Amino acid sequence: MRAYERVIRAVSRATVERPGAVVVVFLAVTAVFAVGLGNISTDAGTSQFTEDLPAQTAFEAVNEEFSPTFQESSGSTQLIQSAPNVLSKPELLRMLEAQKRLADTSSLRVTSTSSAASVIAQTLDPSAQTLDAQIRVVENATPREIDEAVRTASENEGFTSQLSDDFNEHAATASATVAVVVHSPIGSTGGAAGAGTDSPLTSLQLRSQNVVATVDGDITVFGGGLVSAEFSNVVFDSLILVLPASITLIFVFLVVAYRDPIDLLLGVIALGVTLVWTFGFLGLAGIAFSQLLIAIPPLLLAVGIDFGIHSVNRYREERITGRSITASMSTANRQLLVAFFIVTGTTALGFAANVTSDLGPIREFGLVAAVGITFTFLIFGVFLPAMKVLSDRARERRNFPTFGQRPLGAEGSLLGRISASGLFLARRVPRAFTVFVVVLAVSSSVYGLGVDTSFSQEDFLPPEETPAVFDDLPEPFRPSDYSVTGTLNFLEANFEQSQGDSVTIYVQGSLQEDHTLESFARARENPPAGVVASNRTAETESILTVIESRSAASPEFRRLVERNDANDNGIPDDNLDQIYAALLDSPARDQTLRYITEDRRAARIVYQFEADTTQDEVTQSGQELEDRYRFGAIATGETIVFQAVSDVILASALTSLAVALTATAVFLVLIYAILEGRPSLGLVNLVPIVITIGFLVGSMRALDLPVNALTATILSITIGLGTDYSAHIVHRFADEYGPDVTVDDALDDAVRGTGSALAGSMLTTTSGIGVLVFAITPVLGQFGVLTALSIFYSYVTAVFLTPSVLVIWERIVERRRTAVRQAIPVQ
Repeated sequence: MRAYERVIRAVSRATVERPGAVVVVFLAVTAVFAVGLGNISTDAGTSQFTEDLPAQTAFEAVNEEFSPTFQESSGSTQLIQSAPNVLSKPELLRMLEAQKRLADTSSLRVTSTSSAASVIAQTLDPSAQTLDAQIRVVENATPREIDEAVRTASENEGFTSQLSDDFNEHAATASATVAVVVHSPIGSTGGAAGAGTDSPLTSLQLRSQNVVATVDGDITVFGGGLVSAEFSNVVFDSLILVLPASITLIFVFLVVAYRDPIDLLLGVIALGVTLVWTFGFLGLAGIAFSQLLIAIPPLLLAVGIDFGIHSVNRYREERITGRSITASMSTANRQLLVAFFIVTGTTALGFAANVTSDLGPIREFGLVAAVGITFTFLIFGVFLPAMKVLSDRARERRNFPTFGQRPLGAEGSLLGRISASGLFLARRVPRAFTVFVVVLAVSSSVYGLGVDTSFSQEDFLPPEETPAVFDDLPEPFRPSDYSVTGTLNFLEANFEQSQGDSVTIYVQGSLQEDHTLESFARARENPPAGVVASNRTAETESILTVIESRSAASPEFRRLVERNDANDNGIPDDNLDQIYAALLDSPARDQTLRYITEDRRAARIVYQFEADTTQDEVTQSGQELEDRYRFGAIATGETIVFQAVSDVILASALTSLAVALTATAVFLVLIYAILEGRPSLGLVNLVPIVITIGFLVGSMRALDLPVNALTATILSITIGLGTDYSAHIVHRFADEYGPDVTVDDALDDAVRGTGSALAGSMLTTTSGIGVLVFAITPVLGQFGVLTALSIFYSYVTAVFLTPSVLVIWERIVERRRTAVRQAIPVQ
């Protein structure tokens, strides 16, 4: 007896001979994992994806070394006002009143406010420096005086940038405006591109909402803290919607599949233990629960149901022949432990392939999913059969009635007839049908090469309007009120002309060398596409901007520059250390430190981009700009960081696919070589999955579903989950096929019995995972659709294509056997 057979027999023997002890051990382990439930934390948003990327490292360095500018922006709150005309006297007063109430609330730590309303008030009366004075000025002004002040202020670019695109200076009208409220430093307010769940501004901006709500008028509070709050809320809201919906659907299918209240209860208990083990592992391992991990519970529930249906169905196949509980479970368990091991191995490999990703959340997703599927194997491969033996023995002793013990797919049943359709094709046209499917899959793959790759905050934020059906849900299932996406869409639609992306070039080196500033100036010439420019020169913000400004304000500094300007272009070429020292000893010190560090070892140059420039174009232009600098330079900024994440996501998808495919192929070949002495069956097992991936890639493009942070895992997951379906049929076929059993008979047993159970598990799995479309975040809905599609395709190819592939395999093997026999001389 081979080693693996001894292990399987030992486990099976313990399951049927000492089921009580097995159940107690599993419950004890469950109690251990339950301890970890109290340690679960949450982490959401986009900042978790940007860690360790070179562009993000530079972004953090810029934040740390040039803090004055970055601290001001990260400690600010926006007030967005909309009205038929926000420049009318009543609306100006509403905005000024909102600013005043926020400034007067000491707990909000407001240091300054700015708005178009304040500019107009100071245009009317330059001495109106306080909000109280500005309110009095506007109250005493006539509508004509206000309109004239608007026309005068419109010459100031800072004023017009606060107004919506429909601003009309002649009519003195605009439909929206944005004011800024700056809070005093409140700890670390920046560092990572994107937003997370730990913003120190969150509580300030939530309180600011309550204060502004007391002002009559349509004024919305917006800022990074509120984005962080919604990222945090969406994790709970998605989970509280998805998990009960998944459980409810699965429960309905369990009723249909088991048709017995006791078996149903055992299945539910096994599912509960699976969730406790998996969530407990999160807490014990210190892995935060993120938006990506919301997909894990439905996945595990669906796979667990799959295992449970197979276990009970196979057991019932033995019981209806009149065999005892012990004999039936021994046969079913020994056979299914092997099948479950194959399925678990391939599924875990598919999930674990995502550990190769350079993005932490995707690595954690792959790890947790792989661990969870291993737990599922143990619970449904050992724990559930032990409970089933205990319950059936108790039934026999007490003459408890049984219900629905007929296995799924029995001869003459609807599922049996549907599943047998693949047999017809395998018997008549196996080669032609296989070639036809391969051509379709290749065509689908080629079409799918044009699928988009994306990464943005909007992937993780709730939609602007949640479905109306959610409004009728009772607490705690009703989602929170979300406004961030609507506000972002409003800003994009109304302030497009003033809000282009920016790229920061982070330069490191000895900035005292004579060529430094001249090289900065040359880098501005003939800028790449999308960069805001004038006369073919990029409009940048840098140390050169400070030098030009200081030269205009200080004759003494201007003479210093002229003495060190060899080519009379206004840019010093010599004694740069003197130039820097003079700036740092002047009123321009703070402005200087925004663009160059005090030790003269690093500088930042900011390029503005036109509003219609795409993320990819910004990144390409940024990379071109960084190559123009003679020192070590790297382009950074939120747009570039997000594009870098997008590039890593695509690379991760391809890498994990290659790893999963290779590892699964090796695993299957080895397993079938060990178990059946037929390694080529491993490749047969893999054919339907490769076909499924081809169909899935084409479907992604056809349905306009991009490769994003979560859907990037779908290809490797398809290998893991999809192999389940073909593995059950191939293993059952190998188990039945032998010298005395024809390939046709073996296929009939495999497809009618196992194939029918697969139909039930496919329905439960697609429904259980498909409920992710009800998740609040778009990325989860997209993942749910793709996962459900991948499982459906896996089932169809397993039931309809695998029989034909097995017939072709058998013919090839038989020809080789015949050739070998003919090659051996007759004695």
